[in-house]
Amino acid sequence: MIRKEEVYKIGRLGKAHGVHGEVSFQFDDDVFDRVDADYLVLEVDGILVPFFIEEYRFRSDTTALVKFCDIDTQERARELTNCDVYFPLALVDKDAPLTLSGLAGFEIVDAETGKSVGRIATVDDSTANILFELEDGMLIPANDDLITRIDTTSRQITMSIPAGLLEL
Repeated sequence: MIRKEEVYKIGRLGKAHGVHGEVSFQFDDDVFDRVDADYLVLEVDGILVPFFIEEYRFRSDTTALVKFCDIDTQERARELTNCDVYFPLALVDKDAPLTLSGLAGFEIVDAETGKSVGRIATVDDSTANILFELEDGMLIPANDDLITRIDTTSRQITMSIPAGLLEL
């Protein structure tokens, strides 16, 4: 069984494309193209399920058309619409540059107290003010001035969190 701590979100599936089972894939991180990965992990009905990639092709810098093994019809592809797509952390090159979406799963630690604030579920970069969304729903600004240390080995980000932010 795949656990959320073992993967990080890289995008979401859109509509079925064509009649042979292709589906559009909007992604934040093209790690699936940079790393030799045979599969992506989809969240289907709350369960993380590996889907093996038959082929894919890029439509733009943030969209690809993906054909998964055993998904051969438009109807089967439609069943995957709006599934969140995750990538296994075990397949990520530890020496590769860190991306924003690659920070999902990192633990936020308060620099002042040394206590854990929570674990990053997703990174919201849809606006100029990038936010870490924690698993409990709390939002923390992902400002460079607040980050004091990033430890990729222990998957922790130490931050100087503004007074009062955690009480909101």
